[in-house]
Amino acid sequence: MTQQRKVILRVLAGADDHPDANELYHRAYALDGSVSLSTVYRTLRLLADRGAIQRHAFEEGRARFENADREHHDHLIDIETGQVIEFHSEEIEELQARIAAERGYEIVRHKLELYVKKRGS
Repeated sequence: MTQQRKVILRVLAGADDHPDANELYHRAYALDGSVSLSTVYRTLRLLADRGAIQRHAFEEGRARFENADREHHDHLIDIETGQVIEFHSEEIEELQARIAAERGYEIVRHKLELYVKKRGS
């Protein structure tokens, strides 16, 4: 584990948003000027392959990342600002499980992304 990778991990662990590789690079570089963008990409690929982080490919086209050890949640994506808002709804979880069960299935994993804009915008 290199010093640069430790910095990237620290930045990811402290992120309360869903940063993309460039955002992670700028945050890590601010802490350690020896961090390169290519190191960020290699580290993200390694962490995703090992299941330590989740990669999200929202419609905007940029891959965004978050720690995988968090409780299950879904996402609202503001199409005007790009902000990603996490939420959890037992009602939605139960509905999804019921829909799958009615068709003879059980949910193994899922993701829900709702693309939204402020009312009146």
